Amino acid sequence: MTQNSTQSISIIVHQAHQAFVQMSSIKGIQRSQAVLKMAKKLKECFDDILQANTLDLEISKEMAVPNLILEWLKLTPQRLKSTVEILETLADLPDPFQKVINSPYQITYCQNYSQLMPLGVIALVYEALPELAIITAGLTIKTGNSLILRGSSEASNTNTIIAQVLQVALEETNFPHFCVQSLPTEEGYSIEELVTQDQYLNLIIPYGRPSLVHKVTQMAIAPVLKSAMGNCYLYWSLSHDLDLVRHIVVDSYNTTPDPVNAIEKVLINKHQKSNSIVRLFNHLTEQKFNLVGDKSLVTEFPEYLTLIKPHQWSQPFLDKTIAFRFVDNLNEAIAWINENSSGHADCLVTDSYQEGRMFAMETDSALVYINSSPRFYRYLQGSNSVFLGISNQKGNRRGLISLETFTTLKQIVVGDGEI
Repeated sequence: MTQNSTQSISIIVHQAHQAFVQMSSIKGIQRSQAVLKMAKKLKECFDDILQANTLDLEISKEMAVPNLILEWLKLTPQRLKSTVEILETLADLPDPFQKVINSPYQITYCQNYSQLMPLGVIALVYEALPELAIITAGLTIKTGNSLILRGSSEASNTNTIIAQVLQVALEETNFPHFCVQSLPTEEGYSIEELVTQDQYLNLIIPYGRPSLVHKVTQMAIAPVLKSAMGNCYLYWSLSHDLDLVRHIVVDSYNTTPDPVNAIEKVLINKHQKSNSIVRLFNHLTEQKFNLVGDKSLVTEFPEYLTLIKPHQWSQPFLDKTIAFRFVDNLNEAIAWINENSSGHADCLVTDSYQEGRMFAMETDSALVYINSSPRFYRYLQGSNSVFLGISNQKGNRRGLISLETFTTLKQIVVGDGEI
């Protein structure tokens, strides 16, 4: 890239920082009104957004873009409507900064407490999935942060109009001009340019295939919140029957369009009944799943399985492919999951309390599900939470990416003037 473009992106990030500083005086009710305004403007522009999305889809098909990306890219009226409902829910949520938290330590003769605060400038680097820009904008404005969007080229027309609609809504609510900005891919802004702007960039969120997340993590200088999808494991204990296993596996794929918590690997206790395994294979085959397995399972069930490649145990398929493997017991299952899972959502089906407790404590995952579907919801009707995705980042930001993820903690000490 030329020096001019590098300078331009530096200016963009600096403008975002200045907008963040200006937002410090904006009250929580005003932030909620701005999020609601964004929802209203998006409703008014549904037809324009869908038309731009249709154009992106046509171009992408001509460019032989993979089917996975086409599925992520395609906006439907219902998908767009659900995204706007998420903004409306965010607007109704309490101001996250009204909460005062007890300090972990006390200083004699002083009042000491902790306060949630905005992070600053947040960058979202995302692949297709144009609604992510909308949801992230809602989360950042609700928490008083500014946002820089860097989408993929496949969704350039959709991303452009969404950013414009959001910016108009924020201008009409008198928010700083640069609090939400978009970097058009056609103007030559590279991911590397963005993620190395560490002076004013406070958090980078990459969202897409593992290759994108890895690329951003390797290049970034500013802090990165790694998101994850796929390569979730389920251990089918000997002490449980088939019905719940079938439900959990199939239901985990029902998140649209990105099945974040899809069960792609199933570990089976080697003493499980063969007829139960066959019934599971038959059910999944009827549901149009592609089944693969380790050598011992392929040998025993050649009519159902093909052989998995060794490296695929630690990589997501991101399609309707499920791999099966025999293990001796729960200990071996946990060890295998900790070694190969993506580390963000793993499951156990059992009727043993002891097994459930052991799995919960020893599985190194952000989320653990016991006798429950891991199906991911960005917003579950009737709940009071909104989630962008799931982070498998080792550290204090691991788990569901929610409003709190976009905040930091400030310690406040108030003395009485005495030494």
